[in-house]
Amino acid sequence: MRHGPGDPAWRHTPDGAFWRTCATPDGPGTLRVAVADGRVTGAAWGPGAGWLLETLPALLGEDDDVSGFVPEHEVVRRAAKRHEGLRIGRTFRVFESLVPAVLEQKVVSEEGWRAWRWLLYRYGEPAPGPAPEGMRVFPGPEVCRSIPSWDWHRAGAEAVRARTIVNAARYAARLEAAGDSAATDLLLRALPGIGVWTSAEVRQRSHGDADALSVGDYHLSSLVGWALTGRRTDDAGMLRLLAPYLGHRHRVSRLLRSDGERPPARGPRARVRDYRSF
Repeated sequence: MRHGPGDPAWRHTPDGAFWRTCATPDGPGTLRVAVADGRVTGAAWGPGAGWLLETLPALLGEDDDVSGFVPEHEVVRRAAKRHEGLRIGRTFRVFESLVPAVLEQKVVSEEGWRAWRWLLYRYGEPAPGPAPEGMRVFPGPEVCRSIPSWDWHRAGAEAVRARTIVNAARYAARLEAAGDSAATDLLLRALPGIGVWTSAEVRQRSHGDADALSVGDYHLSSLVGWALTGRRTDDAGMLRLLAPYLGHRHRVSRLLRSDGERPPARGPRARVRDYRSF
């Protein structure tokens, strides 16, 4: 759920606890999750505290259904055994997952993460309760619609991504009420500026969709191809390789990201753009 180092909506503190803020249907909330003596415990603050505790099991993957997942490649078997506790959790918050996904479209990850941090520090409200210093709550669709063009520019989001977010904010209520992952996918991709990759990135988080594969990702197809065949491939090749895992393709990509051997880097790294004005 974290969007880069320094994400104002996410912290991992030295005591081992994980903190997350959320703009819940009941209002802003802060959640603290910790593990002690083999037990997971949660505490929450703010108007959204009750909602956060009620949905905590789903956030931790209680609804994740692994039936039908049968590793057919040795590398997938090894990764599944090494990470057998992996669960695909869900947040139930579509628009809150959409904004950072749009900010990360077609840019170096650090560029999207920087824009997310800037917007939360500028427009998010302080996290309720005894949250770590600097944590912020996502400002929500109405605030996103009111952000002026110059502040999108200061965040580092050019006009295309800014328009995509502002337009999607008009349909935020419909997105939250769309229903299952398939229905949400159809509604998301009907909106200008939202394609297969963005929809998958959203539904992986909002719905815990274990099959929502990030087709179009800059690195993923090469990683999957290298891990499963020792050769790079493209999106079409990745889809062929992952066809035996239909229903669990995102799960497999998560396992390979965590455990697979990455292809050797070639050529210069893409540079982080910075055209902001202050």
